[in-house]
Formats: sequence, C-alpha cells, structure tokens
Amino acid sequence: MADESILTGESLAIEKDLESELLSGTLLVRGKGYLEVARTGPSSTMGRLAVMIGSIEMGKTPLERRLGVFGNQVAIAILALGLFLTIGGVAVEGIGRLGQVVLFSVALAVAAVPEGLPAVLTLTLALGVERLAARKAIVRRLSAVEALGSVTVIATDKTGTLTENRMFVRSIDAPDETRALAAMVLANDAERDKRIGDPLELALLDHAVAQGLDTEKLVAESPRCAIEPFDSATRFMAVTVTERGRRVSYLKGAPEVLIARSTMSKREQEVWSNKALAEARKGNRVLALAWCEDEHGSAPVFLGLVMLWDPPRPEVPDAIARATAAGIRVVMITGDHPATAEAVALSVGLRPTRVLTGEDMDRLSPEALRDAVREIDVFARVAPEHKLRLVETLKDMGEIVAVTGDGVNDAPALKRSDVGVAMGLRGSDVSREVSDIVLLDDNFATIVAAIEEGRNIYENIQKFIRFLFSTNLALIALIVIGLAMAFLLGLKDPSGATFLLPLTAVQLLWINVVADGPPALALAIDRNPGLMARPPRPAGSGLLDSASLRFIAVSAALKAGVGIGILVVMPWHGYGMEQTRTTLFLYESIMQLVFAYPCRRIGAVPLPNVWLHIAVGSGVALQVLTVLLPPLRALLGLVPLDLPILILIAVTVLATWALAEAIGRMTQSGRYHPEQPRSPR
Repeated sequence: MADESILTGESLAIEKDLESELLSGTLLVRGKGYLEVARTGPSSTMGRLAVMIGSIEMGKTPLERRLGVFGNQVAIAILALGLFLTIGGVAVEGIGRLGQVVLFSVALAVAAVPEGLPAVLTLTLALGVERLAARKAIVRRLSAVEALGSVTVIATDKTGTLTENRMFVRSIDAPDETRALAAMVLANDAERDKRIGDPLELALLDHAVAQGLDTEKLVAESPRCAIEPFDSATRFMAVTVTERGRRVSYLKGAPEVLIARSTMSKREQEVWSNKALAEARKGNRVLALAWCEDEHGSAPVFLGLVMLWDPPRPEVPDAIARATAAGIRVVMITGDHPATAEAVALSVGLRPTRVLTGEDMDRLSPEALRDAVREIDVFARVAPEHKLRLVETLKDMGEIVAVTGDGVNDAPALKRSDVGVAMGLRGSDVSREVSDIVLLDDNFATIVAAIEEGRNIYENIQKFIRFLFSTNLALIALIVIGLAMAFLLGLKDPSGATFLLPLTAVQLLWINVVADGPPALALAIDRNPGLMARPPRPAGSGLLDSASLRFIAVSAALKAGVGIGILVVMPWHGYGMEQTRTTLFLYESIMQLVFAYPCRRIGAVPLPNVWLHIAVGSGVALQVLTVLLPPLRALLGLVPLDLPILILIAVTVLATWALAEAIGRMTQSGRYHPEQPRSPR
C-alpha cells in the first residue's frame, strides 16, 4: 500500500498489486517488493508536474493591476498639467522667464504626485505581514497581502485543511463490543506510543484506549502465534494469538469479504452488507471485524463494523459561514472519493447540489464546464490538470481565486491562482515554493482571518489615497485659478517680476512632504471592524470606489474654494500680498492635516488611532511654528501674522473640517453595506 496524497490528494493509502505503478515521491505504508524504473524525467508523474509548473506564468495581483492603471492615469494627467502651465507661462511671461516657469511647473507637478504613496503602501503591507504572521500565516509575496482582501472564491483542499488529517473511529456497530475491541488491538501492526504504522490502525488503537482498554496489557497477555498480513487478493488481515491457554484468530478487513466468510445466515449477511453500504455512502471508511477459535479463520464469527473517517476541524464550519456571509464562495477540490467529499462538505456547512469528478470534467466542453462551475461547489477525484483547469475557468469568469494545497499535485493551481496558500505543517517543498502565503497551522480558519486582514489593508490604502489626493487636487485647482485671477487682474508678485502665485514652489513642496507624510503613515495602522460583513470588491473595479472619488472631488473643491476666498477677501480688507499668501499657506497646510479624519470614515467606522492623533497634533504645531520662528519663516518666504488672523484661520479650519465630516458621511451612500450582500455565486 502506498500513500499518494502528495501527488493525487487521495488521503487513504492505495493498494498496489503486481505490475501496479509506484510513483516517485510517494510513501510506502505497508508491504515490500522489488520495483522496476519505467519512466524518468519529464515522462514521470513528478516530471510532468514540473513541466506544467514551469509553463505557468504568475500573474499580477489585483492591487498591482489597479495601481498600474491608476499610476498611468495620474502620470498622464500631471504631464498634461505641467505642459499646459509651461506653455501658458512662457506665453505670458516670455521666453526669458522659461527657467522660472519650468521650475514652478515641476514643483506643482511634484506637489500633485503622491510621492509618499509607495512608502505608505509598503509600510501598510509590511504591517499586514506582521499581523498575519501573528495569525500563523507567513507571507512570501508582499502584494499578495492585499490580494487576499479581493478574493471572491476560495478553492480549498479537503485533507488537513478542512479536516484534521487523521483517521478517527466515528462509531462501532458490534453486538459484542468487548471482543470487537480486542480484535481492533490484536489484529494490528501499528505502534501507538511511537505513532508508527497505518493511520487506520493507529485510529483503532486510539479508540480502544479511549474506551478504557489497556492495550499493552492485552497484547502482552495474548502473544502472537501466526499472522496472515493484509493482501489485496484476500482483502483481510488475520492474526492468531494465545488467549487464556487456547489459540484464537482475529480478522480485520473489507466488509464484503468477512461478511461472506462468516457463519451468519444469508439473511443476516444481507442486513450487515446493507449497513456497510449505507455507512460508506455517508463518507465513512468501513472496516469489518471477526474472530474464530482456530488458526485458519475459515469460518469466523462476525463481530461487527467500525466506521472511520477524517473528522472536520471544529473551527471550519464557523469560518466557512463567515466567508459566505462576506460574499466569498468556498469550493472544495479533493482527490478523495465523491461520497467522502460530499459527506465532509455537508459536515462543514457546504451544501453541494452534486459532486463533479475529474472524469466528468474531461467530458465537458469549456462552455459546459463554466456552467457547471457556477453551480457546483464540490469536486472529487481530480488530477493536477483538473485542478488547474478549474482555477483557470474561475479566473476566466472574472473571479479572484485563492487556492489552498499541500502536495506537488497542487503546485500548478497554486501558481496559477491569484493567491496561492500552501500548508506549512504537511505541505511539500514544491507547493510552498510556488505559493504566496504559507499557513503554519494548515487551518482553513486562518485563511478567512487572512482575508479579513487583506480587506483591512485595502481599506487603509483607500484612506491615504483619499487623504493625499483631496489636498493635491485642491492645490492644483488653487494654483490654476489663482494664476488665472492674477492674469486677469494684472496682479504681480511683490518683486514685480512675474504674475502673483498663490503659493510658491517651496511652500507647495512643504505641504506635500511635511503635512502629507506623517498622517498618511498613521492611517496605515488603522483597524476597521465589520469589513467581513461586506461583499468582495468587483474584480474589474478601480483602485478608488465611487464614494472615494466623490469625496476627493467635493473636499478638494471645498478647500480650493476657501483658499480662493482668502486670496480675494484679505486684499479687500487692506492686507498685503505677503500676509495673504502666508494666511493661505497656513490654512492649506493645517487643513491637509485635519482632513485625515473625515477621509477615514467613509464606510466602516475605524477604531481610535492614537498615532493619527499624535501625527496630526504635532503637524499642526509645526505649521504654527513656521509663522512664529524666524528661520522657518525665512525658509518658506512667510511673514508674521497678528492674532486676529490666527483666530480667523482657526475658525475657518474648524468650519471647513465640520463641513468635510458631513460630506464624508454623505458619500457613504456609495459604499457596500451588509444589507446589500453580493451573492457568492
């Protein structure tokens, strides 16, 4: 018998007859013999899988795709803006001012570019990696952390992920249970203390001990006289022992064999055969027991049936329920028998309409398979090629697929998926090498926890993009409108050399770097409860959802509008242009800081963030110091402001902040809500 689970996913050992093929990499469970090497290299099973894995290219994660599109859009917009300002500036100021015009255009472009985004994004993902490690999930590919939050389908293995990967005696149907327990212990070659032997036989010993039987004492009091090992031809094992001075035999094997050999009547044999068949349909591995008072076992007395199976992990049903509530579809793909797969699926909360096997898949066209995959959640007796085809079909349907696996047979599907999740305890080196995430506890519930972490990361990414772009867009609008006003009104810079700029290049860079950076980093550690009550984001959605875009547009218009108001109102009240520019700089820089609060409340209300309070508070203090300290005033080209203007700035900031909070709450209507779940189909 050979354990082929690493290559086929079949959890039970496979019987091998003469001329049967033994696959390299599998484990011998029972028996011995000579073998002849028939195929090597790419012709072997392991080699064929290696060729298949090598031909698969790893695709980009959803975040990488969205960032690529978003980055191209931002780059094109900023290049167009810079070119427009350069051409317009030269047309107005003349070619002699080309250097100053280009310098300002570059400064505005730098202010518009969220150059802090890569640093904040990396920090956010790194913090996610740390939190996932604490939850026993090791990340091998940084961008895969966020990709978990986009997952719409989890294609999970059964053995060891949904189940405990150990045989367990579910029940015994035996009239003479004492004699049945003796048969389980004596017709057994496993060593329980060393955990050596067939997993099935270890399960029998564990059950006997759980029933209070002293197995070591029983074996010592009943020494073996003879043994007939299990053979695929006879399909049972027989052991003769000396019991209380007489020789008796105990038999263990296939129900159909021992029932037919027993001394029962035909009617009784039919009853027990029907029981065995019914238990097998429930997904149990059924074993028969018998004994007789001779050494040959020719007419044994039937003792009963033992039902064994690999029990589901206790936390899996709740994890699947959480995934389903979050709009994530769970699909089981296993190499086990269809009846076993269906029974396990029912026990963990899946409700399969029917089970599709690998042979069934071979007969389906691509269109028919797509139709079947939409409705079927359990796939059994699948080969590596079938698993890979299922993943490709799901991806073609627009799903974001996470695949779990532990064997070499899972490696192609792991590599082809959007997020490959390998098992760390029992996984093969090949599966871990091609995966994005490795689970240290081989637990399905850990996958669901990792998806929640991925959603939290994406929520934070949207927050600091909203935060950065709301002010960047406001500064662009402020500069463009301010320049147009200066041109129309003939307003010149205090030096008289160029038209009046609302803010200088140095002031723009200060706001963009000093005011943006710390709050954006603090937003990266936000915690957002309730994310698993939402459905996944659509696969084709952009980096920012409609609510975020509305918030950026409205809040940018608000800040730019107030800034333009400052440019218009202050000169009317007799203030000079330097005081007006200083007031505008102080308002815009402080508003950038406090806007970190409304931008984080679109959608789920986050938990309190002490680091954000520190970043905003220290940032506001620093902005005030730019007006109070002469070295900073000189660096930024500012002038002192009197107390009434400072009070006016504070009142304006608070009023704008309150209005922004109201805008943020209104834009929540565009977000997903728990009462509008997305069907996991």
